[in-house]
Amino acid sequence: MRGLVIKSTGSWYQVHAEDGIDYDCRIKGKFRIQGIQTTNPIAVGDYVEFELEPNSDNGIIDKLHDRKNYIIRKSINLSKQAQIIAANMDQAFLVVTLASPRTSLGFIDRFLATAEAYSIPAVLIFNKLDLFNEDGLAILAEYAAIYENIGYPCYTVSAIEGTNIPQIESLLKDKTTLFSGHSGVGKSSLINALLPGRSIKTGEISEASDKGQHTTTFAEMHTLPFGGYLIDTPGIRELGIFDIRPEELGHYFREMRDLMHECKFNNCRHVNEPGCAVIKAVENGEIELSRYESYLSIYNGNETRA
Repeated sequence: MRGLVIKSTGSWYQVHAEDGIDYDCRIKGKFRIQGIQTTNPIAVGDYVEFELEPNSDNGIIDKLHDRKNYIIRKSINLSKQAQIIAANMDQAFLVVTLASPRTSLGFIDRFLATAEAYSIPAVLIFNKLDLFNEDGLAILAEYAAIYENIGYPCYTVSAIEGTNIPQIESLLKDKTTLFSGHSGVGKSSLINALLPGRSIKTGEISEASDKGQHTTTFAEMHTLPFGGYLIDTPGIRELGIFDIRPEELGHYFREMRDLMHECKFNNCRHVNEPGCAVIKAVENGEIELSRYESYLSIYNGNETRA
């Protein structure tokens, strides 16, 4: 039987089969020894084949179909392994906030570089518009401009008040979209606004740390009432970059990629080389300093950048 993985809880996967029924499945043992250096060889969004166990409604997955794409992050506690967040998506939305809790520019840049590396169109959704006064809105516009100027669409919403939700619906229609972001950015509230009646659990912000509490503990795909699929993922505290070599990294920063052919040396690292067009662009204000600092942080192997 063939089906689509719509939910992952670690050792079990829920597969929506071609007969319209959802089956709880586990992995056949050989998946564990195929040299897949990830904590989860199968992810939400994967197409698989499975067979039912004798005298049971549960299935055993025995084949994984080729992926169109996937997005992956390094497991912070298991540095040699990685976690596939989701597979076979048309686009990835990063839900961010500038307050309560603040999403760092470094985190945004890591996510965008990862999406670029796996050829996934990325969109930034600035949530909690209802918390901003006039000064805050001006800062929000400055942040959005950093990314809009290099070609990333940015949208502002309030999941609580429903502001601009129809705009987001139009972007999601008939596409498979990954929703990601820090815990506490209002991702679950936004999904609830898009999926009325589904009631995905939402959490409170910790006053001590101004960090969100994890409310989604596993990845899950939802069918959108207006067409398409939405993949909800657990809140990500840190985003470790995986499988991107330092010498490749500049290709995944759009504004750097456009200038690299102008560097004096073909193998320029854009760190301290003479005649580097990227460094010159940073000095001239053509490339945002925050973006370049993120590049250096990732290049030097730092796991996080606040």
